[in-house]
Amino acid sequence: MSVTLARGTDAVPSITRSRPLSVYVVAARDWLKRSAITVLPLIIMLTLLLGIWQIAADRPSATLPAPSKIWQDSYELIVHPFYIRGGLDRGLGWHLLASLQRVGFGFALSALAGIALGMLVGTSPLAMRGLDPIFQVLRTVPPLAWLPLSLAAFREAQPSAIFVIFITAIWPVIINTAVGVRNVPQDYRNVAAVIQLRGFKYFSRILLPAAAPFIFTGLRIGIGLSWLAIVAAEMLIGGVGIGFFIWDAWNSSNISDIIVALIYVGLVGYMLDRLVALAGRLITRGTSSS
Repeated sequence: MSVTLARGTDAVPSITRSRPLSVYVVAARDWLKRSAITVLPLIIMLTLLLGIWQIAADRPSATLPAPSKIWQDSYELIVHPFYIRGGLDRGLGWHLLASLQRVGFGFALSALAGIALGMLVGTSPLAMRGLDPIFQVLRTVPPLAWLPLSLAAFREAQPSAIFVIFITAIWPVIINTAVGVRNVPQDYRNVAAVIQLRGFKYFSRILLPAAAPFIFTGLRIGIGLSWLAIVAAEMLIGGVGIGFFIWDAWNSSNISDIIVALIYVGLVGYMLDRLVALAGRLITRGTSSS
C-alpha cells in the first residue's frame, strides 16, 4: 500500500527553524534586569541599615551588640541550626520546627472551625444576632490571657499552647468569612435561584467560591496572629520552641542569640504569610488579597 502526500496541503509537515541565539540572550538580559530592579533596592537598604547599626553599636557605651559581634558570638547557631547536644540544648532549627508543628495544628483547627462558624453567622440572621456579640467580646481578649485558663483545663503545656493558637487565630477567620458570605453578589443568588441550586450545591458552587477571597484574607491574618501567639506562649510554658529559646537566651544574657532568633522568627512569619497568600491566589484564581 502506498501513501501519497499532496503538495500544497497540510499533510507535509513544515520544518521550523530554531530560534537564534540572540533571542535567548535578550530574554536572559531582561530577566536579569527585572531581578536587579526587584532585589537591588532591598540589598541597598539592608546594607545601609546594617552599616548604621554597626556604627551605632560599636561604641563602648552601646548596650546592643553590633552585627559583626553577633556573627562572632552566634556563628555556630547560624551555621549549624540542627545540632543536638542532649536535653533542651539543641539548634535553633529544631526549636522552629517544634513551634511550627504547634502552629500548624492549632491554625488548622481554627481554620476549620472559623470557616464553619463564619458561614453560619453569615447565612443565618438568628446566628448573627446571637453569636456575633459574643465573638466581638472574646476577640478583644489578649492571647496570653487565655494561657492560665488553658493550663488549668489541659494540665499540659502542649495542648495549652495549641489552644492559645486556636483561640487567637479563629476570630479573623470567623469575621472575614461572615463578611464574605454577606457580600455574595445578588446576581449570583439570583442565578442560583433560577437554576434551583440548593443545599450543598449552592454552598460549593456559589457561596464558597464567592466568599473565598475574604476567607483567605482572614486566614492570612490568622496565621500571622498564630505565629505571634506561639512565640509569646512558649516563653511561659517552656519546653522546645522558639519562644522558650528566646527566653532561655535572655536568662543566659545571650543577646546575640536573641537577635538571631528574632530574625529567624521574622523570616518564618513572612514565609507563612506568603504560603497562605499563594494558596489563596491558586484556589481563587488570583482574586484573593495579595
